[in-house]
Amino acid sequence: MESIQSLNSVISKDGTKISYEKQGAGPALIRVAAAAADHTDAEQLAAGFAGQFTVYNYDRRGRGGSNEASPYAVDREVEDIQALIEEAGGSAFLFGSSSGAVLALEAASKLGNVVNKLFLYEPPFIVDDSRPAVSPEYVDHLNRLLAENDQSGAVEYFMTEAVGVPGEYIGFMKADPSWENMALIVHTLVYDGLIMDSTQSGQPLPADRWKVNIPVSVTSGENSPPFLHEASKALVGLLEQGEYRTLAGQDHSAVMMAPEVLAGEISRYFLG
Repeated sequence: MESIQSLNSVISKDGTKISYEKQGAGPALIRVAAAAADHTDAEQLAAGFAGQFTVYNYDRRGRGGSNEASPYAVDREVEDIQALIEEAGGSAFLFGSSSGAVLALEAASKLGNVVNKLFLYEPPFIVDDSRPAVSPEYVDHLNRLLAENDQSGAVEYFMTEAVGVPGEYIGFMKADPSWENMALIVHTLVYDGLIMDSTQSGQPLPADRWKVNIPVSVTSGENSPPFLHEASKALVGLLEQGEYRTLAGQDHSAVMMAPEVLAGEISRYFLG
């Protein structure tokens, strides 16, 4: 088996440069990052795929080596994935985690049969009262903090309001180097807020938003909070070929903390 690792870029429809790391050999697999993450967060996961797939681990626009253009729209990010699929030969598997799972779902809905299968890990919908809903003013408040150049405050607001981290843990998180890394791409949190739209309101998911008729695994970590399991089940109920699974012993951090376990589960689903 030939394995090639290199840094590349592709030009999206609006002229934006999208950078990606490519490695492995086999059918194309594109990894779609979560909020506040770039391709480096999934390097170990991508390496776990390399024996069976050609992995495209890319920086979403505005992050890492990728550029961006104004005004932002979710459709521009779908076009970024489309450009990567074209670069990969015209079809690909998509894997997305957290809000990246929702973007991958959006792409599959809009791009049609160029997406072979989807593996979505813990899309963070809030569909009931199992955790507090995200404020309908969430994106507006993030934009206000960014307009005031309060990048750290914007990260804190994302962590407490969207992720649900208790306030007493924020001080410890700020002491970790990852906090500063998130602050560098904090403006892209607005993008993920727009991708999530009203799906974190505590209300049922919109029945007509996604038209996806390919096989989809919607997977939650066994140890994740109930709202994430309910989110996955709710989405599966809207999909023609959706399948709900749990990943034993894991939680929302599996992409970074258990990459070999997650890679094995995804590989079995895509190749099974």
